Amino acid sequence: MTSKRVRNNRVVALVAAAALGTGAWLLYDGSTTVERPPQPSAADAFDAPIPSPSPTDGTGARPKVPARAKVRPLAASVPVRVKIPAIGVDAPVTLLGLDSAGHLQVPDDTDRNLAGWYRNGPAPGTVGNAIIDGHVDTLQGPAVFYLLGSLHKGATVEVDLRDRRAAVFTVDAIEVYPKDAFPSKRVYGPTRDPELRVITCGGGYSRASGYLGNVVLYAHLTATRGSEKSSVRDPSRFLEFRT
Repeated sequence: MTSKRVRNNRVVALVAAAALGTGAWLLYDGSTTVERPPQPSAADAFDAPIPSPSPTDGTGARPKVPARAKVRPLAASVPVRVKIPAIGVDAPVTLLGLDSAGHLQVPDDTDRNLAGWYRNGPAPGTVGNAIIDGHVDTLQGPAVFYLLGSLHKGATVEVDLRDRRAAVFTVDAIEVYPKDAFPSKRVYGPTRDPELRVITCGGGYSRASGYLGNVVLYAHLTATRGSEKSSVRDPSRFLEFRT
Protein backbone atom coordinates (compact mmCIF):
# COMPACT_ATOMS: atom_id res chain seq x y z
CA MET A 1 0.00 0.00 0.00
CA THR A 2 1.37 3.44 -0.92
CA SER A 3 2.19 5.61 2.08
CA LYS A 4 0.30 8.87 2.68
CA ARG A 5 3.50 10.89 2.25
CA VAL A 6 4.27 9.32 -1.11
CA ARG A 7 0.70 9.86 -2.30
CA ASN A 8 0.85 13.52 -1.30
CA ASN A 9 4.16 13.97 -3.11
CA ARG A 10 2.68 12.46 -6.25
CA VAL A 11 -0.23 14.87 -6.12
CA VAL A 12 2.02 17.92 -5.68
CA ALA A 13 4.14 16.74 -8.61
CA LEU A 14 1.21 16.89 -11.03
CA VAL A 15 1.13 19.60 -13.64
CA ALA A 16 -1.90 21.41 -15.00
CA ALA A 17 -4.54 19.05 -16.29
CA ALA A 18 -3.98 18.66 -20.02
CA ALA A 19 -6.46 18.40 -22.90
CA LEU A 20 -9.56 19.18 -20.84
CA GLY A 21 -11.01 20.79 -23.92
CA THR A 22 -9.59 21.68 -27.30
CA GLY A 23 -12.08 24.25 -28.47
CA ALA A 24 -12.21 22.42 -31.80
CA TRP A 25 -16.00 22.73 -31.84
CA LEU A 26 -15.76 26.54 -31.78
CA LEU A 27 -16.56 27.43 -35.38
CA TYR A 28 -16.07 30.79 -37.04
CA ASP A 29 -17.91 32.14 -40.06
CA GLY A 30 -16.47 35.64 -40.30
CA SER A 31 -18.78 37.75 -38.14
CA THR A 32 -20.31 35.00 -36.02
CA THR A 33 -18.53 33.35 -33.13
CA VAL A 34 -19.84 30.47 -31.07
CA GLU A 35 -20.13 31.56 -27.45
CA ARG A 36 -17.11 30.54 -25.37
CA PRO A 37 -17.29 29.13 -21.83
CA PRO A 38 -17.67 31.70 -19.04
CA GLN A 39 -14.58 32.62 -17.03
CA PRO A 40 -14.37 33.21 -13.25
CA SER A 41 -15.10 36.71 -12.01
CA ALA A 42 -12.52 38.66 -10.01
CA ALA A 43 -15.00 38.77 -7.12
CA ASP A 44 -14.83 34.98 -6.77
CA ALA A 45 -11.04 34.75 -6.44
CA PHE A 46 -9.38 34.21 -3.07
CA ASP A 47 -7.95 37.72 -3.07
CA ALA A 48 -11.01 39.47 -4.41
CA PRO A 49 -10.81 43.28 -4.47
CA ILE A 50 -12.48 45.14 -1.64
CA PRO A 51 -15.93 46.21 -2.82
CA SER A 52 -16.88 49.86 -3.24
CA PRO A 53 -18.65 51.56 -0.31
CA SER A 54 -22.24 50.43 -0.11
CA PRO A 55 -25.10 52.85 0.46
CA THR A 56 -26.14 50.91 3.55
CA ASP A 57 -22.93 50.82 5.58
CA GLY A 58 -20.83 53.52 3.92
CA THR A 59 -17.67 51.41 4.07
CA GLY A 60 -15.64 49.38 1.65
CA ALA A 61 -14.73 46.74 4.22
CA ARG A 62 -14.75 43.16 3.04
CA PRO A 63 -17.57 41.22 4.75
CA LYS A 64 -16.40 38.99 7.58
CA VAL A 65 -16.19 35.35 6.62
CA PRO A 66 -17.56 33.07 9.35
CA ALA A 67 -15.16 30.50 10.77
CA ARG A 68 -15.43 27.08 9.19
CA ALA A 69 -17.55 24.68 11.15
CA LYS A 70 -15.76 21.38 11.61
CA VAL A 71 -17.45 18.50 9.83
CA ARG A 72 -16.50 14.94 10.70
CA PRO A 73 -14.59 13.45 7.73
CA LEU A 74 -16.02 10.43 5.99
CA ALA A 75 -14.43 7.04 5.67
CA ALA A 76 -12.79 6.51 2.28
CA SER A 77 -15.14 5.50 -0.52
CA VAL A 78 -14.93 5.73 -4.30
CA PRO A 79 -16.85 8.71 -5.77
CA VAL A 80 -19.48 7.70 -8.29
CA ARG A 81 -21.24 10.97 -9.16
CA VAL A 82 -20.66 14.73 -8.91
CA LYS A 83 -23.48 17.27 -8.76
CA ILE A 84 -23.31 21.07 -8.99
CA PRO A 85 -26.93 22.28 -8.93
CA ALA A 86 -26.13 25.92 -9.74
CA ILE A 87 -24.86 24.98 -13.22
CA GLY A 88 -26.90 21.83 -13.83
CA VAL A 89 -24.04 19.34 -13.45
CA ASP A 90 -25.07 15.77 -12.61
CA ALA A 91 -22.38 13.47 -13.94
CA PRO A 92 -20.88 10.04 -13.31
CA VAL A 93 -17.29 9.91 -12.11
CA THR A 94 -14.58 7.67 -13.53
CA LEU A 95 -11.22 6.82 -11.91
CA LEU A 96 -8.05 8.50 -13.21
CA GLY A 97 -4.32 8.09 -12.65
CA LEU A 98 -1.24 9.61 -14.27
CA ASP A 99 -0.17 9.24 -17.88
CA SER A 100 3.31 8.19 -19.03
CA ALA A 101 4.53 11.80 -18.73
CA GLY A 102 3.31 12.13 -15.16
CA HIS A 103 0.36 14.33 -16.09
CA LEU A 104 -3.06 13.94 -14.58
CA GLN A 105 -5.20 11.84 -16.91
CA VAL A 106 -8.48 13.15 -18.29
CA PRO A 107 -11.84 11.44 -18.79
CA ASP A 108 -12.77 9.84 -22.11
CA ASP A 109 -13.78 12.68 -24.41
CA THR A 110 -16.37 10.57 -26.21
CA ASP A 111 -18.72 11.18 -23.24
CA ARG A 112 -19.38 14.88 -22.69
CA ASN A 113 -21.09 14.24 -19.35
CA LEU A 114 -18.24 12.51 -17.54
CA ALA A 115 -15.95 13.67 -14.73
CA GLY A 116 -12.83 11.97 -13.34
CA TRP A 117 -11.33 11.55 -9.87
CA TYR A 118 -7.58 11.20 -9.21
CA ARG A 119 -7.64 7.80 -7.51
CA ASN A 120 -4.15 7.99 -5.98
CA GLY A 121 -5.16 11.00 -3.89
CA PRO A 122 -7.67 11.43 -1.06
CA ALA A 123 -11.25 10.36 -1.62
CA PRO A 124 -13.83 13.17 -1.46
CA GLY A 125 -14.92 13.79 2.11
CA THR A 126 -11.79 12.32 3.70
CA VAL A 127 -9.01 14.43 5.20
CA GLY A 128 -6.96 15.88 2.36
CA ASN A 129 -7.40 17.41 -1.06
CA ALA A 130 -9.57 15.42 -3.48
CA ILE A 131 -9.06 16.16 -7.18
CA ILE A 132 -11.84 15.98 -9.79
CA ASP A 133 -11.41 17.09 -13.39
CA GLY A 134 -13.48 17.10 -16.55
CA HIS A 135 -13.67 18.54 -20.04
CA VAL A 136 -14.97 22.02 -20.80
CA ASP A 137 -15.80 20.84 -24.31
CA THR A 138 -15.16 18.05 -26.80
CA LEU A 139 -15.39 17.76 -30.56
CA GLN A 140 -19.14 17.33 -30.10
CA GLY A 141 -19.70 20.56 -28.13
CA PRO A 142 -19.87 21.85 -24.52
CA ALA A 143 -18.97 19.25 -21.89
CA VAL A 144 -19.54 18.56 -18.20
CA PHE A 145 -17.67 21.58 -16.78
CA TYR A 146 -18.44 24.08 -19.54
CA LEU A 147 -20.13 26.42 -17.03
CA LEU A 148 -17.67 25.94 -14.17
CA GLY A 149 -16.29 29.46 -14.57
CA SER A 150 -19.73 30.97 -13.95
CA LEU A 151 -19.94 29.64 -10.38
CA HIS A 152 -19.66 31.89 -7.34
CA LYS A 153 -18.41 31.56 -3.78
CA GLY A 154 -20.92 29.74 -1.60
CA ALA A 155 -22.16 27.40 -4.33
CA THR A 156 -22.55 23.73 -3.44
CA VAL A 157 -20.78 20.70 -4.92
CA GLU A 158 -22.06 17.26 -3.91
CA VAL A 159 -20.14 14.05 -4.49
CA ASP A 160 -22.02 10.77 -4.19
CA LEU A 161 -19.92 7.86 -2.94
CA ARG A 162 -20.02 4.14 -3.56
CA ASP A 163 -20.93 3.47 0.09
CA ARG A 164 -24.19 5.41 -0.45
CA ARG A 165 -23.04 8.44 1.48
CA ALA A 166 -22.42 11.90 0.02
CA ALA A 167 -19.84 14.61 0.69
CA VAL A 168 -21.18 18.14 0.37
CA PHE A 169 -18.70 20.95 -0.30
CA THR A 170 -19.04 24.73 -0.32
CA VAL A 171 -17.07 26.77 -2.85
CA ASP A 172 -14.38 29.02 -1.33
CA ALA A 173 -13.04 30.46 -4.57
CA ILE A 174 -12.78 29.85 -8.29
CA GLU A 175 -9.73 31.04 -10.18
CA VAL A 176 -8.16 30.79 -13.62
CA TYR A 177 -4.44 30.30 -14.32
CA PRO A 178 -2.30 30.34 -17.47
CA LYS A 179 -1.01 26.87 -18.33
CA ASP A 180 2.60 28.08 -18.13
CA ALA A 181 2.07 29.51 -14.62
CA PHE A 182 -0.14 26.86 -13.07
CA PRO A 183 0.30 26.85 -9.23
CA SER A 184 0.62 23.07 -8.76
CA LYS A 185 1.36 23.20 -5.02
CA ARG A 186 -1.60 25.45 -4.33
CA VAL A 187 -3.98 23.34 -6.38
CA TYR A 188 -2.72 19.82 -5.68
CA GLY A 189 -0.95 20.19 -2.32
CA PRO A 190 -2.10 18.36 0.83
CA THR A 191 -4.62 19.97 3.20
CA ARG A 192 -5.44 19.41 6.86
CA ASP A 193 -9.18 19.34 6.32
CA PRO A 194 -11.41 17.62 3.76
CA GLU A 195 -11.23 19.78 0.64
CA LEU A 196 -12.02 19.49 -3.06
CA ARG A 197 -10.58 20.86 -6.29
CA VAL A 198 -12.51 20.76 -9.57
CA ILE A 199 -10.45 21.51 -12.69
CA THR A 200 -11.20 22.20 -16.34
CA CYS A 201 -9.82 24.27 -19.21
CA GLY A 202 -10.31 28.01 -19.63
CA GLY A 203 -8.33 31.22 -19.56
CA GLY A 204 -9.04 32.38 -23.07
CA TYR A 205 -8.80 30.55 -26.37
CA SER A 206 -6.45 30.55 -29.33
CA ARG A 207 -7.27 28.86 -32.63
CA ALA A 208 -3.63 27.84 -32.85
CA SER A 209 -3.20 26.27 -29.39
CA GLY A 210 -6.66 25.83 -27.89
CA TYR A 211 -7.44 26.93 -24.35
CA LEU A 212 -4.69 28.96 -22.70
CA GLY A 213 -5.25 28.03 -19.07
CA ASN A 214 -7.18 26.11 -16.45
CA VAL A 215 -10.14 27.02 -14.28
CA VAL A 216 -9.88 25.69 -10.71
CA LEU A 217 -12.66 25.52 -8.13
CA TYR A 218 -11.66 25.36 -4.46
CA ALA A 219 -14.15 24.02 -1.90
CA HIS A 220 -14.26 22.58 1.63
CA LEU A 221 -16.49 19.95 3.25
CA THR A 222 -19.54 21.46 4.95
CA ALA A 223 -21.91 18.51 5.31
CA THR A 224 -22.30 14.79 4.79
CA ARG A 225 -25.38 12.81 3.88
CA GLY A 226 -26.40 9.20 4.22
CA SER A 227 -26.69 6.66 6.97
CA GLU A 228 -23.82 6.43 9.45
CA LYS A 229 -24.22 2.66 9.30
CA SER A 230 -23.41 2.68 5.60
CA SER A 231 -20.02 4.32 6.16
CA VAL A 232 -17.25 1.92 5.20
CA ARG A 233 -14.74 1.56 8.03
CA ASP A 234 -12.38 -1.08 6.68
CA PRO A 235 -9.60 0.70 4.70
CA SER A 236 -8.46 -2.61 3.21
CA ARG A 237 -11.55 -2.57 1.03
CA PHE A 238 -10.14 0.41 -0.83
CA LEU A 239 -6.74 -0.91 -1.83
CA GLU A 240 -8.08 -0.95 -5.38
CA PHE A 241 -7.58 2.79 -5.66
CA ARG A 242 -5.05 3.52 -2.91
CA THR A 243 -2.12 1.54 -4.28
